[in-house]
Amino acid sequence: MISFAEAKRRVLEQVQTVAPDTHTTALRDALGRVLAQAIYAGEAVPNHDNSGVDGYAIRSADLGSAAVTLRVVADLPAGSRLTTPLQAGEAVRIMTGAPIPPGSDCVVMQEHVTREHDRVTIRPGPAAGLNIRCAGEDIAAGSAIFAAGRRLGVADLGLLTALGKTTLPLLRRLRVAILSTGNEVVADDQPLAPGQVYDSNRATLRAALSALGVEILDLGAVRDDRHALTEALQRGGAQVDALISSGGVSVGDYDLVKEILLQDGQIDFWQVAMKPGKPQAYGRLGGAHFFGLPGNPVSSLTVFLLIVRPALLKMMGANPEPERRFQAQFRGNWHKKHPRMDFLRGIVHFDHPDGTLAATPWVEVTGPQGSGILTSLAKANVFIVLPEGCTGVVDGDLVTVQWIDYA
Repeated sequence: MISFAEAKRRVLEQVQTVAPDTHTTALRDALGRVLAQAIYAGEAVPNHDNSGVDGYAIRSADLGSAAVTLRVVADLPAGSRLTTPLQAGEAVRIMTGAPIPPGSDCVVMQEHVTREHDRVTIRPGPAAGLNIRCAGEDIAAGSAIFAAGRRLGVADLGLLTALGKTTLPLLRRLRVAILSTGNEVVADDQPLAPGQVYDSNRATLRAALSALGVEILDLGAVRDDRHALTEALQRGGAQVDALISSGGVSVGDYDLVKEILLQDGQIDFWQVAMKPGKPQAYGRLGGAHFFGLPGNPVSSLTVFLLIVRPALLKMMGANPEPERRFQAQFRGNWHKKHPRMDFLRGIVHFDHPDGTLAATPWVEVTGPQGSGILTSLAKANVFIVLPEGCTGVVDGDLVTVQWIDYA
């Protein structure tokens, strides 16, 4: 058995980017995909000085120590433009986002003026530059926007659209196969017989892989039959970049994955000193990296999130993501019955029950922590990380927590 840190290190050392070829893809299909090339701004954003508020564009030179009354000479909605320079004593009614009229150098909010007919009275105070968003304020023309390896998020697509991008150079999608093993596993559209369970592992893996934007080859649920399991694993290993199974990696008489992997592939490690997730495997089968996840649903998803997901992101060519860990105050008491690293499912809070802001974030477990209790993970937003050798925590102890990332 190896430590969690050693298991993660070995996996990340061995996987490499397996999608070097570039595809030009429509921006609308780019969410979660990885840039193959750096992106630069072809023009400034915004590309013109514009108003940051609804109000009146004026010349600051017209203002003095007392209120002044100016004549409103035009209305300027967003999307329109004035070419005639503003003259002394004039003002323009302007909407948010509209280009600043030539000759004006500040915008006064409509709430701060008094208007009667075509006259607007402005109190002292506004100065040059007030409420003006300058050209290039967000992005200067020619500036670097994203480096190659950027995995594109929701805000990224909005930014790229603002730059006029409609297609992007992206790395190809990673191909990942999944399968479940076990005679007790039943598809969700079938009735359950005594001793059977629905295949929640494959459902969660499909969802987690969909969030990563990979191509999924679903090999289904395979019974504990050596021939059927060998055929499914070999088929997956020949077609994909990564192969993920759930179940069949323990030490029971019907846990056949290890046998097949030893015969047809290779195993790097078999058990990891973590809870949940001790019975797991990493190796190679055909042309694919193989990840054997435990059969218990919490264990399966936990190992995926903590070890498999970072490996897949690296294989996709995505730049490394920092682990989002921080300290929080533990509420309650927890006795640890084993020396392995423990990943409790918890909820971190930043305020007290009365709504006031907490001086220190605090965290509590989501309830019973058994490997088969999937509700404990569904309720959680963090893992509470208890290191090897730790015997437990008591109320008020500071603990390390790690955000649970799915996307």
